[in-house]
Amino acid sequence: MELKTYSKENPKKPVRSVSGVTPLTVVLKPRKCDHGTCIFCPGGDYVPQSYTNKSPAIMRALTFNFDPYEQTKSRLNSLIAMGHPTDKIEIIVLGGTFLQYEIDYQYEFIKRCYDALNGKDAKDLEEAKKWNETSQHRCVAMCIENRPDNCSREEIKRMLEFGCTRVEIGIQILDDEIYKKISRGHTVKDVVEATKNLKNAGFKLGYHVMPGLPYSNPQKDIELFKKIFEDGNFRPDQLKIYPCQIVEDSPLAKIYKKIGYEPYNDETTKKILSEMMRLIPGYCRVMRIMREFPKEKVIGTPATLHLRKEVEDEFRNKGIKVKEIRMREIGFNKLNDENIKLKILEYDASGGKEFFLEIVNDEDILFGLLRLRIFEEELSYPHPPTQDLHSLGTRDIDYSCPDFEIDDKISQSQDTHSEPAFGQVSSLKKDIKVDNVINFKDKSFKKNSSSLSINSHRAEKSAEGDFGAIEISERSEPNVSNAKRAIVRELHVYGQALNLGDRGEAGQHKGYGKWLMDEAEKIAKEQGIEKLEVISGIGVREYYKKLGYEIEGFYMVKKL
Repeated sequence: MELKTYSKENPKKPVRSVSGVTPLTVVLKPRKCDHGTCIFCPGGDYVPQSYTNKSPAIMRALTFNFDPYEQTKSRLNSLIAMGHPTDKIEIIVLGGTFLQYEIDYQYEFIKRCYDALNGKDAKDLEEAKKWNETSQHRCVAMCIENRPDNCSREEIKRMLEFGCTRVEIGIQILDDEIYKKISRGHTVKDVVEATKNLKNAGFKLGYHVMPGLPYSNPQKDIELFKKIFEDGNFRPDQLKIYPCQIVEDSPLAKIYKKIGYEPYNDETTKKILSEMMRLIPGYCRVMRIMREFPKEKVIGTPATLHLRKEVEDEFRNKGIKVKEIRMREIGFNKLNDENIKLKILEYDASGGKEFFLEIVNDEDILFGLLRLRIFEEELSYPHPPTQDLHSLGTRDIDYSCPDFEIDDKISQSQDTHSEPAFGQVSSLKKDIKVDNVINFKDKSFKKNSSSLSINSHRAEKSAEGDFGAIEISERSEPNVSNAKRAIVRELHVYGQALNLGDRGEAGQHKGYGKWLMDEAEKIAKEQGIEKLEVISGIGVREYYKKLGYEIEGFYMVKKL
């Protein structure tokens, strides 16, 4: 039988890199969370907290005894063999609460991930990061899973030092009484504070939401989900929606009969997911729906994993338009790069102003986006900590877990994790504005007298500039004394990920990133701000240098 070969023109599972970057997951060694165990969480003894030994990423990690270097190296080689571009990698640190591990373990774990991408061992983390700026396999983004009560100033500084650009926190449901009953170990206040601190530090922020928890019900799930976007203390950039299931080795598996708990069936789950998707505004991306627990690990009837696709198909069949980011990305839609324009949405969040810039066509297909935050409270991290304590060099770190029996099939397992597409819609409030239209011509703004209401059609006037028209919200008057900082929290151009230097046909490498950055600089100037900061993945620093930015502490900075 002839073996199938893959290439960058025909990669295996192209959905992995269709959003413009190639993700690479690295798993932590097993460790229980400091607060104990949430009622729904398996694992912690022999595999990381909240995971099972049958998850593909966990099985790979078990094969390498959780060594981060070997995990990264192996996964990198697999991605290359599958035909995916590996010049632009997003490292995803998965399993447990990373910032609760031993400090030395944290620094060495991240350093070894960079070492594997660089193909050589650095003396410390700073050298590894420096090498990665020009490495063949660059870490352009890094995601760390965390808890709301592990986002102190010092912990945020540490994540910045690692090169982290995205943080995911489990909020599950915004209800303190339920938090107590499920042994969550934090409060809604912790979520509010973490959200503000993470955004002010420049991170892209994701929430994990869990409908169907014990002591909740469908009506409460929907009402508290609405609060996520209606209340300016929250408003995340991304979501993962994981309906609660009863998993072996979790506290819930031991008590669900006693407390009379039953997880939602597929019909109820589907209705809730459909309603939630209608509530999600256009600035938020749903990363994933449903946790893929192996059937043999789930007590009762396992949830259907393709409910997301069923909801999406229903939206399409009924012609329901929703605005969630992922469904609008160019990588999931037919190419049509005519009549490209830039829209700007302004909304209040966590004591600051968010400007959501997006490049779209007439069909609202998304080619690129930028998140600019302007805020009054100063939460600055100007200087990286000294490296004396954490320049670990060749120090031996124990990555391993306790003795565990590994199935013979594990070493040959392949990642079967896929992320089906899904839909979009917005619940815009009074502090989210889309009013005026500004045309883009010769890179200068000229205000157009026509205006748009939130529910009206888009501007019909064609652009005469390089890229097209700009739709922009009504901006607040500059306030030099209050708006102390402006920071770009995300710059992302969509489409199939390309290697550095490759020419793009749609999305990437077409100049959209520079266009978005130019507009962000103009907004910051209008607000009376003298410099623009960017939270940058280590491997993207060279790009920002070409745009006139210089490294200053943890950020790339340009004087305006």
